[in-house]
Amino acid sequence: MSESLPYILVLYYSRNGQTAELARQIGRGVARVSGIEARLRSVPPVSPDTDASLPPVPDSGAPYATRSDLANCAGLALGSPTRFGNMAAPLKYFLDTTGDLWLSGSLAGKPAGAFTSTGSLHGGQESTLLTMMVPLLHHGMVLCGLPYTEKSLGNTHTGGTPYGPSHWAGTGEQLPVSEDEKALSQAFGERLARLALKLAD
Repeated sequence: MSESLPYILVLYYSRNGQTAELARQIGRGVARVSGIEARLRSVPPVSPDTDASLPPVPDSGAPYATRSDLANCAGLALGSPTRFGNMAAPLKYFLDTTGDLWLSGSLAGKPAGAFTSTGSLHGGQESTLLTMMVPLLHHGMVLCGLPYTEKSLGNTHTGGTPYGPSHWAGTGEQLPVSEDEKALSQAFGERLARLALKLAD
């Protein structure tokens, strides 16, 4: 990853790897656009434990995000599994620490969108995506979704919404990310990257 290129921050929490796979697909979409790159970052789980109990670097997967990663991004893709129709607590906890970025307007005018994974097909994909957009609006970000010109949006039998990429993981054995879900995630990453470059100009 270049230190000089602008980047889309793909910031997510993933418990079973499904949201992480969507993040990787979004990163592939960003890579289709020259002059910008993807930076994948995760957030640690939260615990009622008041002592630091996790290492500062995860054992596997994307590194944990810093507020600097967020402050300096050209655009943001925010991902979480669904928890009762809302984002998971670890991602909300991270966002709750960004009051200084809100005060300074660091994210204002930058494009952003959301993605999610659910166990059941009607388990709150759209409500999760919509509620994840609320803090983005408070930060003054420009929301990016998926238009119906994306053919996979009309063809999918699993996840995928105009509000952002989604995945239906199933309630038993985890279902793999479908071809339509991959296509929509990549289209979303590309769209976000192109929008970031245009807004930066």
